[in-house]
Amino acid sequence: TVSGVVAGVALGAAVRGAALGPAQIAYLAFPGELLLRMLRMVILPLVVCSLVSGAASLDTRSLGRLGGIALAYFLGTTLLASGLAVALGFIVRPGAGASALNTQLGLPGALPTTSKETVDSFLDLVRNLFPANLVAAAFETYATDYTTLLRNISGNATLEKIPVGTEIKGMNILGLVMFALVLGVALKKLGPEGEDLIRFFNAFNEATMVLVTWIMWYVPIGIMFLVGSKIVEMEDIVLLVTSLGKYIFASILGHVIHGGIILPLIYFAATRQNPYRFLLGLITPFATAFATCSSSATLPSMIKCIEENNKVDKRISRFILPIGATVNMDGAAIFQCMAAVFIAQLNNVDLNPGQIFTILVTATASSVGAAGVPAGGVLTIAIILEAIGLPTNDLSLILAVDWIVDRTTTVVNVEGDALGAGILNYLNEKDKKEREQELKEVTVEAVANNKSEAETSPLVTHKNPVSNTSSTADPESKESVL
Repeated sequence: TVSGVVAGVALGAAVRGAALGPAQIAYLAFPGELLLRMLRMVILPLVVCSLVSGAASLDTRSLGRLGGIALAYFLGTTLLASGLAVALGFIVRPGAGASALNTQLGLPGALPTTSKETVDSFLDLVRNLFPANLVAAAFETYATDYTTLLRNISGNATLEKIPVGTEIKGMNILGLVMFALVLGVALKKLGPEGEDLIRFFNAFNEATMVLVTWIMWYVPIGIMFLVGSKIVEMEDIVLLVTSLGKYIFASILGHVIHGGIILPLIYFAATRQNPYRFLLGLITPFATAFATCSSSATLPSMIKCIEENNKVDKRISRFILPIGATVNMDGAAIFQCMAAVFIAQLNNVDLNPGQIFTILVTATASSVGAAGVPAGGVLTIAIILEAIGLPTNDLSLILAVDWIVDRTTTVVNVEGDALGAGILNYLNEKDKKEREQELKEVTVEAVANNKSEAETSPLVTHKNPVSNTSSTADPESKESVL
């Protein structure tokens, strides 16, 4: 997979001189497009089946405990990532003295973005957790749009913006995750009656993993053409990198610090094990994340590698990784906060503490709802900019270099999920050992009591040392009442 990325860069560099048209670039990207289609094809059965079987295999106490730890880990790391990005933004100052970049790069001055209220974004997030139609959730997501209504109040005609619910194209993974978790718990509660359905989901899950194994053989070829076509597609990489170099550098530096230092430190603090040895077994999913720029598309290979190479319990990996791929977006939070600070500096706006707090909270919350697809985070930057009152005109700059920054963004996203699964697996194993130890201690105490005449358990009768004759005459008196 890594060699596929390297070959893709070489292929792109070699073909750039051929001056290919848009049609030829599309043909070059075709094998890579097939890979993305195959990976997306298995996301739906993988997410639903793995979560149902994962939730059903864990007992309710473990499920609640692990779910609580996972939620705290996801929120904590995302907040840390947002804080790191804002701090780096003020240190590096990527937007200082770069106000004429749009004209210099020949980018469109404004993007047609619908200004969306922050409250509506949060409400959409909650609405998507409870899809009205499960079948539609496989290909549609709820989103608020606006219509303007002319109102005449006592002779004054005013235009009023009214929110209207619409369905946009894209899988509602949040809703499917929620439904699968609740269904798994419900099947567990059913007891023997639900076992057949649990076995069905388990079998479906295993069959999907076999499909993933087959797809993995095609990954290096697909990745080579994906990366190659992307390099050919870019018009003037040198100008782009030199003019927006500080922004690209600041974003990637944030990803390196968070992914290379902060997350491994959290893993080490929780498990006292070498995090880099753990990450070494996940080179394939990281390379896939780098090439596809999609957390969801990386999910199949991540589940396969973390179970086979890192020996993480299937119940843990298949429960936590699909949730992480949807909810835990550390890389996206860094990228969004950095973009917000960059655009503020571009417009010579000094952010006050209230605006910084708004950026942190909004980025943490909106990264949860960000789609696990390429450029999924760019749309949520508009929400952050609206929340702190900045124009969305400069989003075209972010989109221009998104293809570079999005690669490290996705790697950090999936790394956060993997280390979270590793921590939960360690805690689960530790809990299991402690319970086994408790059981052993209870057994040993019962045997010890049996020897002490003074502290004999009332449930056990012993041979009476005084009346030897009665004990030999009545052999049953030696036997335990139990």
